[in-house]
Amino acid sequence: MRGRISMQILSLGAAAALLAGCETIGLRSSPTPQPRPASLRVTPPAPAAPSARSQDLSRYYLQVQNDLLTRDQLRTDGGGPDTPFTIDDLTRNFENIVFFDEYTRGGGVTTRGGSGRLSRWSDPVRIGTEFGTSVPQATRDKDRARIEGYAKRLARLTNHPIAATDRNANFHVFVVGEDDRDFVQQRLTQLVPGISKAELDLFGNLPRSFYCLVVAVSGSRAPNTYTRAIALIRAEHPDLVRLSCIHEEIAQGLGLPNDSPSARPSIFNDDDEFALLTTQDEKLLTMLYDPRLQQGMTAEEARPIARTIAGELMGQPQ
Repeated sequence: MRGRISMQILSLGAAAALLAGCETIGLRSSPTPQPRPASLRVTPPAPAAPSARSQDLSRYYLQVQNDLLTRDQLRTDGGGPDTPFTIDDLTRNFENIVFFDEYTRGGGVTTRGGSGRLSRWSDPVRIGTEFGTSVPQATRDKDRARIEGYAKRLARLTNHPIAATDRNANFHVFVVGEDDRDFVQQRLTQLVPGISKAELDLFGNLPRSFYCLVVAVSGSRAPNTYTRAIALIRAEHPDLVRLSCIHEEIAQGLGLPNDSPSARPSIFNDDDEFALLTTQDEKLLTMLYDPRLQQGMTAEEARPIARTIAGELMGQPQ
């Protein structure tokens, strides 16, 4: 989804400084955040009437969705005869999306094309969803059910324990509006002790050109093993765009951080052709969590294994 930010980091430090002008950022390094007592959870009050600014954003994003739909974008069919892909395509797209960050840092300059190492989760992924005050109850119920169903689908695809939960989450999904900034900042302060004001602003003051974001957090002793993730999805989005953000941010937080213009059919492509996880995206997730691939592998090390797995998934063993 254009306007999305996706990050792989060990802490939130320095992320805010790279926000300007970037849609996708790859950062790496920090200690694992310590869990906070459940008693510190901030419970937002009942939904309140949205502010004028929030209503303006809702109208803007509805127009964006309508414009995309009139151009036959935001497809929900997962791909079909018009979007064929081969073993070579699948292998190449896996490498581009898993190993290459769209933006990397160097000498204070943000550039494209940095190569990383395979990163994913080892522990079970427990997805907890929290809603801001501005989110209507009907939207809360719908999104909670969607995320629960999506978690089950991701668990089947990856053969990794992934589930929605009401407690002890390590993958936090915030569905919040412009009027919920205080709530988000309180929760982030609890989840990431010592977080700076600049880092809080990364989540609290997004320009409207950024639709949603995800940050995956690794431990300093295992820099390619995720231990926590935080995703933010704007509540002002209309239904399909909001669901698209849910699909993409959670999938990216599992270890598919990049976008590739050659990936089709795929949500990991900034052209907005597809709104929801596609048939190729399903295979990318299956490949990512195949035990023959290991955290910390380079693209070169993983390439022959990935091609073998791609052949199997395409019904053409190599």
